[in-house]
Amino acid sequence: MRVFTKLTLTEIKLFLREPVGAFFVLLFPTVLVVILGSIPSFREPSDDLGGARVIDLYVGIAVVLTLAMVAIQVAPAVLATYRERGVLRRLATTPVSPLKMLGAQLAMNGIAAIVSTALVLAVGRLAFDVRLAENFAGFVLAFLLTAAGALAIGILVAAVVPTGKAGNSVGTILFFPLMFFAGLWTPREVMPGILQRIADFTPLGAGERALSDAMTGGWPNLLSATVLVGYLVVFGAAAVRLFRWS
Repeated sequence: MRVFTKLTLTEIKLFLREPVGAFFVLLFPTVLVVILGSIPSFREPSDDLGGARVIDLYVGIAVVLTLAMVAIQVAPAVLATYRERGVLRRLATTPVSPLKMLGAQLAMNGIAAIVSTALVLAVGRLAFDVRLAENFAGFVLAFLLTAAGALAIGILVAAVVPTGKAGNSVGTILFFPLMFFAGLWTPREVMPGILQRIADFTPLGAGERALSDAMTGGWPNLLSATVLVGYLVVFGAAAVRLFRWS
């Protein structure tokens, strides 16, 4: 446990030494909420949203954005870079196994996501009166399911790409369509029916819907939970099978 803790702290330090990446993971989702919440019409109830406000929806979308960045953009690039530079191979000859390094990287991503999410929720509540999740346990469950499903995809990308740059590129290519279906540009609730249905079967679309359910007092709906577990099982199994330490 002591070795794992040191590895995790080292990963956090390395993450913070990249100011651009740290900004987009830790602060950009909150900045997005502030920008959108500053638009007067986004703070008014909308009939198209069943009486909800646009800013209410974007707090949940910002949480999904955080998870997407750490899982699909940061993790694949870092893990692929470690393998490309032989870090994982060299660790295999020491008491610090590559598996511990992988765990430390995932722990760092999880901590970053939690900090960013806390900032989003706090600013949304204090600045724009966005209610906190009425079902906190349901919110935590939805958060964990979304994180697990997204990370399974990110680790699979890291398993198959040859270099860190390739991991970053593939992650970026995946990021934009997945965030589209999560409602980053147009909230899922106002999408045409066919796009909403497609979004329900994407990892971030399912995650946004699950988080929205918890924010309004419910539990993650069965479809979203099933979809997210499915991504975890299928992509996670593929990542375990294909991941190479060298």
